[in-house]
Amino acid sequence: MKLLCIDGGGIRGIFSIAILQALEEEVGYPVGKLFDAVAGTSTGAIIAASVSLDKKMKEVHENYMLYGEKIFKRQAKVGIFKSVYSDRSLRKLLKKSFGDLQLEDIEKPLLIPAVDITHGKPFIHRSNFGHPGNDDLSIKLWDAVLSSCSAPVYFPPNNIGNEYLSIDGGLWANNPSLVGLTESIHYFQKGMEDIHILSLGTGLQNIDFTYDKEKYWGINEWLPFRFPSMKVTPKLLDLALHLSSESVTYHCQLLLKDQYLRINEELGEEVPFDEVKYMDFLSELGRRTFYKQKNEIMAFLKKI
Repeated sequence: MKLLCIDGGGIRGIFSIAILQALEEEVGYPVGKLFDAVAGTSTGAIIAASVSLDKKMKEVHENYMLYGEKIFKRQAKVGIFKSVYSDRSLRKLLKKSFGDLQLEDIEKPLLIPAVDITHGKPFIHRSNFGHPGNDDLSIKLWDAVLSSCSAPVYFPPNNIGNEYLSIDGGLWANNPSLVGLTESIHYFQKGMEDIHILSLGTGLQNIDFTYDKEKYWGINEWLPFRFPSMKVTPKLLDLALHLSSESVTYHCQLLLKDQYLRINEELGEEVPFDEVKYMDFLSELGRRTFYKQKNEIMAFLKKI
């Protein structure tokens, strides 16, 4: 079984899109045709949903470049009394991309991790491939994706049918590879030897928490303010997402060995998930990363 799993990471998702766009140009057809199932968290959910529909990655890339600054336009500096960002532009992008499609309309296995904060539990939105755990296939695809993108403090929770509030799946599965692995084993009844995962990160940050014995480690150390703009940096959330992804990467590499190919790249500095000025840099880095590892990627895909 061949799976594509895409990390969360906000605007850094452009890195993953650029890799997939270059891969698509290489093979000459939609990348979704290379995989049996797709999983994506947060920004990765947008990309994974697009892959499951055989959308062109060039179009996805253009939408990110067009909507990036609109999505990350601040309505609050800190997020104490309301979320830092409204989800209006994000909703607009998702509705434009996915229209009225419901989960029941998508037969290709698609896995979108999210969090039900009303009942305090992680869960997975699944497309229409027969899994008995699918409670409601009538949920709109854009709504399921929005749930996975709703990073706490930065975006408001997503209200699902006035039944529960949902937030970013990155809090428990920022790298959705283990979600894909367990689905392959428990639902598709595959043995470890039959599971192959191509996993795409969103760049490895150099998140600097420099030791200073004089610091009291209050909120300004975890979520630093930038002067004079008073813009708060999502440092703690970025760290949590990074640790989530890297721990899953470790376990998947341990379990699957050479059947797990992780593609990621050092960013060389802190690149917050909401910093749109890095879009061109991330796009170019993604393409460079693909061509640097092209032979390895193509060999992996041919092997499976």
